[in-house]
Amino acid sequence: MSAPAEVAAPDIQAYMASVTAAAHAAARAMARSGTAERNAALEAIARALDSRRGELAEANERDLEAGRTTGLDAATLDRLTLTDDRIDAMIAGLRQVAALPDPVGAIEHLQPRPSGIRVGRMRVPLGVIGIIFESRPNVTADAAALCLKAGNACILRGGSEAHHSNRAIGACVAAGLAEAALPGEAAQVVATTDRAAVGELLAAEGQVDLIIPRGGRSLIERVARDSRIPVLKHLDGICHVYIDGAADEERARAIAVNAKTHRLGVCNAMETLLIDRAVADAMLPKIASAIAEHGIELRGCPASQAIVGGMLPATEADWDTEYLGPVLAVRVVDGIDAALEHIAAHGSHHTDAIVTEDWSRAQRFLREVDSASVMVNASTRFADGFEYGLGAEIGISTDKLHARGPVGLEGLTTQKYIVLGEGQIRA
Repeated sequence: MSAPAEVAAPDIQAYMASVTAAAHAAARAMARSGTAERNAALEAIARALDSRRGELAEANERDLEAGRTTGLDAATLDRLTLTDDRIDAMIAGLRQVAALPDPVGAIEHLQPRPSGIRVGRMRVPLGVIGIIFESRPNVTADAAALCLKAGNACILRGGSEAHHSNRAIGACVAAGLAEAALPGEAAQVVATTDRAAVGELLAAEGQVDLIIPRGGRSLIERVARDSRIPVLKHLDGICHVYIDGAADEERARAIAVNAKTHRLGVCNAMETLLIDRAVADAMLPKIASAIAEHGIELRGCPASQAIVGGMLPATEADWDTEYLGPVLAVRVVDGIDAALEHIAAHGSHHTDAIVTEDWSRAQRFLREVDSASVMVNASTRFADGFEYGLGAEIGISTDKLHARGPVGLEGLTTQKYIVLGEGQIRA
């Protein structure tokens, strides 16, 4: 099965209407499918990716050639490239998702009521999920796998720079669905680079149940602003590590270094280090030196600069910046109250951590920090679906409805109340 033909601009509205209507119909078939059928589809998609490596490479080269012509930078071209190892990773990811427990149909909290009825909640698919993403073509396979395993249909709109690669992967997904006797419309790759298609998708109220944007801030802001459909998102990862006055020095150093330097361009990397004034003189020079050894530029408040020579001055904007690179903001604070105030004023509700041996302060931090992930004595880099035992994630949500934090299979479902009776009628 080859990728669908490119859609001409005048037909975008009609085309997207047909895509969303087909996905809506396919979602009903997916909701009634069984775990074995969905797992069989994922395995068939994995085999299709393996057998069509040549077609994938050819499509990917078209995207790379276009990217080189338009002047894409080396980092973007690298993210765009489909190597054999990356195809292997997509295949492994599909099989890992197939091996995960199926959340669909699980019944929770089934309780008897005085009337004799039993009331509980059943986990069910969301329906149709629209995913709008940039650059990495592997997202096509990863997102389809998670949506399909959770019994949903999905509409995948990747960036124009990976258009041919995404469609070639989408053809493998369609082939796998057909082999498992599931509707191919359950996972559709939008067959146009016209940006009007995104607008049509965001307006498909009643046909699409959730939108998930994955990409830069400008993409996510545009989707959140224009969508008439609920959006699962996070805008920034301004993550803090607070070193409390009761912190263990070696533990604090190891956590701070890992949180900032393990990977720079990720949303769960530390961007601001807060340290209690009570231990700043003793601990900050060693921590700052260990972080600076990794090529990180330190920007500090006046108190931090007085303790660590050569530290650049931090501006007010530094406290509100997600660097995604080799820069760290550092601030000395007057204890946990000041740390909590700083995080409340400048955090992005993503991930924040405290390092302390005082459990009462740890409990305060857990209760009072309003973030999707709050940690005690652990690196912020653990804010990840795999590390949380979800197996895989579709993204991270800083919203409070309906899913928060790393979103795995369960986050791609919802619940409905079920009532089991034996002929009861209400008096």
